[in-house]
Amino acid sequence: MPQNNMKNTKNPMPSQDPKVRAHNFQEVDLGYDEATAIDEALRCLSCKNPLCVTGCPVNIHIPEFITKIKEGDFEGAYQIIHKTSSLPAVCGRVCPQEHQCEAKCVRGIKGESVGIGRLERFVADWHNAHSDSAPHTAEPNGHMVAVVGSGPSSLTCAGDLAKKGYKVTVFEALHTPGGVLVYGIPEFRLPKSIVKKEVDNLKDMGVEFKTNIIIGRTLTVDELIEDGYEAVFIGTGAGLPNFMGIPGESYKGVYSANEFLTRSNLMKAYKDSPVTPIMKGGNVAVVGGGNVAMDAARTALRLGAEKVYVVYRRSMEELPARKEEVEHAIEEGVDFRLLNNPVEILGYNNPDDKRDPKNGFVTGMKCVKMELGEPDEKGRRRPVEVEGSEFVLDVDTVIISIGTSPNPLIKSTTKGLDVNARGGIIVEESTGATTKEGVYAGGDAVTGAATVISAMGAGKVAAKAIDEYIMNK
Repeated sequence: MPQNNMKNTKNPMPSQDPKVRAHNFQEVDLGYDEATAIDEALRCLSCKNPLCVTGCPVNIHIPEFITKIKEGDFEGAYQIIHKTSSLPAVCGRVCPQEHQCEAKCVRGIKGESVGIGRLERFVADWHNAHSDSAPHTAEPNGHMVAVVGSGPSSLTCAGDLAKKGYKVTVFEALHTPGGVLVYGIPEFRLPKSIVKKEVDNLKDMGVEFKTNIIIGRTLTVDELIEDGYEAVFIGTGAGLPNFMGIPGESYKGVYSANEFLTRSNLMKAYKDSPVTPIMKGGNVAVVGGGNVAMDAARTALRLGAEKVYVVYRRSMEELPARKEEVEHAIEEGVDFRLLNNPVEILGYNNPDDKRDPKNGFVTGMKCVKMELGEPDEKGRRRPVEVEGSEFVLDVDTVIISIGTSPNPLIKSTTKGLDVNARGGIIVEESTGATTKEGVYAGGDAVTGAATVISAMGAGKVAAKAIDEYIMNK
């Protein structure tokens, strides 16, 4: 085996030119080749006490899979990852590794951490390109579990239970499985073929997917239990958008980020003559600073916006989006209007008005400038309005991306299921057990909007608890 690579910096990720990618929906990052992956793997010191593993919500055996890469055994590396993660190609692309596994890497003390996420993506992509063998199917154990929703938490729970021999049925409200991985994350960041491959792997393991079924309308959780499912996992996410409550939010041309991204990602609104059209052209303001706001802004560019603004009331230091996503947005031409806050969306309500209504009735957004004051209860400096600083941003479309909440449908149709003040399902943290016997929950339906990998971790916890619950019963 070659000697360790002691470079202090990661191997750079090859990517499309910003001027080119800003006008297409193809994946931005192109991935490592075999030689680059091995070179990056050689930066790993194979620590005896691997702190990186403690930063991974799904406990991937990181040093072990990286050692396999060093040896050129890429399939062996994949099998190690797959023991604990059902979605390695997804995690390698969208997980905030810089705040998790890579944040714990000792190479990061005097330089950059090992590119763990990039190596995970490489291994998963290599496996998908070179392996045509079906995943191992466990011997059926005779027990049935229902999983509600098909996002990352649900897919993880379903995969872990399938590995133990459970007959798992996933119920999805939309026509395509994948949840937020399909409708929320754009193609240029997570190709839908990757999600389909991960779902197909679960199907090969025996997981059944039933789409166009809304639990709480088509069926209830109580009816699933009556139908013979011995446990139910709820992973329905947080799809209810939050709004600011400012004047003008009801104008045509104002979208929630959820609606905007769903129309583009799932309904293919970027195509000619779409069934569910959205903005094309004009100036766009995206309100918010998280990853979803970055996705919305970069999608608007690709849909032909002449100018895209991200309007955020704090500074760049407080911006919650991943550093990589912010850098990509800036490279592509997104204009960040920091320390600004909208107070009104301007427009007109007369449908007979002939002033170019092709992008809706929004005519601008009134904002005020902000400055950072004393820290709030979370330790972040509170934004304070600068008196007399009003100005109007010339935009035709406004996308609100200030967070989401769990949909109340499941709670309102399920007896004995308690939720907190924010609408999140109340669970026992160590098991994911809800206040209703035999019903478990995890991911954004519990916590509100969070990361893909944290949702996956909750799915793993619940799968283990469901197995113990059914076996003990």
